[in-house]
Amino acid sequence: MAADDRHPQLDQQLAGKLLAWYRRCARDLPWRRRSDAYAIWIAEVMLQQTRVEQAGPYYQRWLERFPDIAALAAADLDEVLKAWEGLGYYARARNLHAAARRIVEEFGGELPRRVEDLLRLPGVGRYTAGAIASIAFGLDEPVLDGNVTRVLARAYRIRQAPTSVAVRKRLWKLARWLIPPGRASELNQAMMDLGATICLPRRPRCDECPLRRPCLARAAGEQDKLPRKTPRKPSPHYDVAAAVVWNRGKVLIDLRPVDGLLGGLWEFPGGKVQPGETSADAARRELREEVGVEVGPLRPLITVRHAYTHFRITMHVFEGRHRAGRARPLVCQAVRWVHPDELAQYAFPKANQAIIANLRESHSR
Repeated sequence: MAADDRHPQLDQQLAGKLLAWYRRCARDLPWRRRSDAYAIWIAEVMLQQTRVEQAGPYYQRWLERFPDIAALAAADLDEVLKAWEGLGYYARARNLHAAARRIVEEFGGELPRRVEDLLRLPGVGRYTAGAIASIAFGLDEPVLDGNVTRVLARAYRIRQAPTSVAVRKRLWKLARWLIPPGRASELNQAMMDLGATICLPRRPRCDECPLRRPCLARAAGEQDKLPRKTPRKPSPHYDVAAAVVWNRGKVLIDLRPVDGLLGGLWEFPGGKVQPGETSADAARRELREEVGVEVGPLRPLITVRHAYTHFRITMHVFEGRHRAGRARPLVCQAVRWVHPDELAQYAFPKANQAIIANLRESHSR
């Protein structure tokens, strides 16, 4: 199949089977019980990097706390990040907050209907714009996420890796050509559901698939080989040191700069261990450079291992008492001394949650 060749008969066959299957087998998901654009937008952003099962409870709590765009725009970023805590990829929450404020300022508090306007909002890319436009507004706009990519790569037997620019462009065209007029919402969600439940990355359940007859990959016996994968580079590993500093029954936390990894979240001061440096020495150095304090003897508290998208860390956490220096934000955004019982009021990265759990346990004894 040439890159720009259309196969109307195959398109029609695939679309018809997808729509019929979706009418029978659509998943009952909380965001499908609401038709307002705001709720659909929130769901699509949450689902970008989060499993459906995990997103469900967060979605319900989010809409209770921020029932509309005006409420989200009026909230403090700290409050937004706390509501997002545990979902990861916190740039999504920061972008939702910034986008809500822009929508209030530029669009009268209503999500814009035009794809061009949606794409101007922070955190809204081509997929999210297409999902909002098709599901919320009924426009014939395609979507292309991991599930849809897998369905299309197999149905049309695309044998090149979907990471290439040319193949991505082709997949977007196929996703658009597949849409029967006025049916983008159902078709897009049908492909999402099919990829999530039947056209799985490993061991696809082809015998249960509504596309088993027209699927070109299955006809060629290549369903397990597609989409073609590109080799992953090994994730780098870093040793990180952090310190829990005590002073009069309170511990020191600092706020990460908004721009950057885990921006806007609170943490226990720390950073990367430099070559030739011990973890304890790194913790002392980071305390001086980050918040301007010196500590007494440090004792090991806990070791935390955590994987991010592109790297892994081992966090060596120490505990000690404040000895000298006024805590101040030198490279961070803010500092606070808080009682351990107050830590639950602040949004922390997942790796720091193990430290908090340890403190909560020891503090309750």
